[in-house]
Amino acid sequence: MAHVQITLLAGRTIEQKRRAVKRITDAMCEELHVKAEKLTISFVEVPRDSYARNGVLLSDRTDLK
Repeated sequence: MAHVQITLLAGRTIEQKRRAVKRITDAMCEELHVKAEKLTISFVEVPRDSYARNGVLLSDRTDLK
């Protein structure tokens, strides 16, 4: 049994997540011999005002907008 947790900024589409889940599942099965039915994947979506880099909230950074 294996679990993959992905933390990322909120805003991806469901289609992007569908494609990512398929590719991650394929890679885990191929490289680590995990059975697809034993693999779980979760997305933890973080709003920009709850994520910081270099001491600054991403929502406050002007260079990323």
